[in-house]
Amino acid sequence: MLPFLLLLLPASLLAAPVERVISLSPHTTELAYAAGLGDKLVAASDYSDYPEAAKSLERVANYRGIKLERIIALKPDLILAWQGGNPPREMTKLEQLGLKIFYSNPKALEDIPQTLEALGQYADAPDQARQAAAVFREKLHQLDARYRQQRPVRYFYQLSASPMITVADNNWPSQVFNHCGGENIFASSKAAYPQVSEEQVVVRQPEVIFGTPHAGTQTGLWQKWDGKLPAVNDQHIYNLEADWLNRPTPRTIKAVEQVCHFLDRVRQDKP
Repeated sequence: MLPFLLLLLPASLLAAPVERVISLSPHTTELAYAAGLGDKLVAASDYSDYPEAAKSLERVANYRGIKLERIIALKPDLILAWQGGNPPREMTKLEQLGLKIFYSNPKALEDIPQTLEALGQYADAPDQARQAAAVFREKLHQLDARYRQQRPVRYFYQLSASPMITVADNNWPSQVFNHCGGENIFASSKAAYPQVSEEQVVVRQPEVIFGTPHAGTQTGLWQKWDGKLPAVNDQHIYNLEADWLNRPTPRTIKAVEQVCHFLDRVRQDKP
């Protein structure tokens, strides 16, 4: 509850501009640039590849953990971390050393502009973050107005192929599909990212199947179900841009637009 309350307080009561920032995940790196902190970044995580300038930053984190000693040696006055994604034990050590940590873990599309504004308080020019947040909200509002009355479309999102993993509702990036009128066939799963079988997908009869290039969606995996699966019968199997979809950043709006476009194709085929 506290992080949400902090977002509601005036920036002047919360923080002053910083000079040395370290980002420990690709999405917080991208958010930092969008919020006007790009020139303050001294290090980032592996796969922090957007914008182009991020590729030249020193790497101090990856999926295996963080380089604790190197982070300390760089003397950051702000660390951007992925709550739930970075190792809690190491993060606790950094906190105990008195280092300031900003945790990011957006749960809804509306959290993205709020996070931008919260990060903007640390920038020399907070207006950049406020403007980026306003643009995101306006585009999201336009998409909501366009698609809120459209009929729901049953979809399956294939996060990976072996094992086959999907996502339940209220877990990222299900919010992207929901905003366009997508109806998740595994919405009620007790697991956040359940492992499923092809047969379970077929039983639920999705009208469209989504994946990303690394998920194996377009490898012909589903073709053997031709005649038994609406998404295959009507050739509604689509790859989405992974970084737009999986990183909660301003570019997420591109993922929403992409998903909405493909769901419209399904509706046009079967009004």
